[in-house]
Amino acid sequence: MSTSLPKGPRGPVGRVTLIVFPGGFNWPVWVAQDRGLFAQHDIAVDVVLTPGSVFQWTALARGDAQIAVTLMDNVVAYREAQGEAPVIVDDAIALMALDTRSMPALVTTPAIRSYADLRGRTLAVDAVKTGNALVLTGMLERGGLRRDEYRLEQAGGVMQRYEAMARGEYAGSLFNAPFDGLLKDRGYNTLDTAESLLKHFQGQVVAVRKNWADLHRPLVVGFIRAITEAIQWLYAPGNRTEAFAIHDRNSVDAQPGAAATAYSILFASASGIPVDGEIDVEGVTQVLALRTKYGQPPKLLREPSAYCDGTFLAKATGRR
Repeated sequence: MSTSLPKGPRGPVGRVTLIVFPGGFNWPVWVAQDRGLFAQHDIAVDVVLTPGSVFQWTALARGDAQIAVTLMDNVVAYREAQGEAPVIVDDAIALMALDTRSMPALVTTPAIRSYADLRGRTLAVDAVKTGNALVLTGMLERGGLRRDEYRLEQAGGVMQRYEAMARGEYAGSLFNAPFDGLLKDRGYNTLDTAESLLKHFQGQVVAVRKNWADLHRPLVVGFIRAITEAIQWLYAPGNRTEAFAIHDRNSVDAQPGAAATAYSILFASASGIPVDGEIDVEGVTQVLALRTKYGQPPKLLREPSAYCDGTFLAKATGRR
């Protein structure tokens, strides 16, 4: 490792680029940066915001970024050549969970009051072939709509979709908190949630290319250790005032009370970000079931364990 890199408390610092979608689910990353947890584990982290999953996975494929916070479905899709972009990341792997265990909501414009009202309308997705687009397709089918009765349009990541919905450009889209609540405050409807389709679903995960991670195992373990320590710190009640300040410093145009609202969802003990970072195997099974049904081109997928590697998390948390 180059000695020209900045120094940490125990020696040279490894530098990585982390590519993430904008949003409050990056709170553990903000805490790890603000409180120096990455530096304590000899890592310098450059955070890049992605406008969408195609940009994110192209960056991972090229090596422009080494670690991503992304949907579990993207890990499977880009590994199995079912992604939106003509990019294959054949060693993509998920290392830990970094998302709430709550289900996304289908938010629609005020005029849309039923699934039937969505006939002939256009709904926004991050990417048509990956991510929550498959969840939305399943919900629409369950709601009585055929695939030729509506249109899905690629509109980008959550911020881009939220802003487009706020402008009335789409009839609906899937959102997690706090974006579903923000739209509800504008008079939009929560038509349904993915819980009507799924009881378990693995959302955002920390993902890498396995070949790179195996070559940089101490660095990856240090990164996960910093993130898990940040999550534990966020769950501690005595840290909330400082945590809210960190949230507001990292959130564009944060409104009064936004941090408290986001915290109540992201760090709810029963449904928030899992404090142990464990990936929900049943949730991955549901991801694979949706991808088997709707993924293109059709492909026989592997077992959930083929797309996850828990050894990095186990080492980071002492559970080996």
